[in-house]
Amino acid sequence: MGCSFTVAIDGPAAAGKGTVSRAVAAHFGFAYLDTGLLYRAVGAKVIGGMGPCEAARTLAREDLEAEGLRSSAVAQEASKVAVIGAVRDALTAFQRDFATQEGGAVLDGRDIGTVICPNADAKLFVTASAEVRAKRRHAEMQHSDSSESLAQVLADVRARDARDMQRAEAPLRPAQDALLIDTSNLSIDEAVSAAIGAVNAKRTKT
Repeated sequence: MGCSFTVAIDGPAAAGKGTVSRAVAAHFGFAYLDTGLLYRAVGAKVIGGMGPCEAARTLAREDLEAEGLRSSAVAQEASKVAVIGAVRDALTAFQRDFATQEGGAVLDGRDIGTVICPNADAKLFVTASAEVRAKRRHAEMQHSDSSESLAQVLADVRARDARDMQRAEAPLRPAQDALLIDTSNLSIDEAVSAAIGAVNAKRTKT
């Protein structure tokens, strides 16, 4: 077995892939990367006055721990920089470098197993029905000041799914060799157990 082992975990919003990914990384002692934070980190640097291409080229791991990356202002800027080809190219290089580090790595996103790391050692696609994901997102929002109804959240989830799956570049879809984990009727522990089992199976073959 080599010194690196790459786990690619993709899936739609609110399916539980972040929770599963962090648990898998912790179980195996692998480094973990939430790839969605990359564009937010670039957006934050742009807000701070840096050009988007330079921000992407000079992105460092510590930038992913900056405060305020979850703010709406940063999210809006992230969506703007994400359409810039040079930014995407720089962040693709960042992700691939992270994925092949010694000691193993888990990356979660929407195109890890299909575009970023098509040769990943283990690929998982974590999903759940739109209704279940909307209920989870709505429950999370109850802890904030949001007044969105469940119906509104469900509509948003379906709209985002459509955008992600129908986009021309790197659409959301499971890799052909990815193991599908549907968390609709699974507890967190059951989903994590299934993911760890799948990664273990791949590790014993390498």
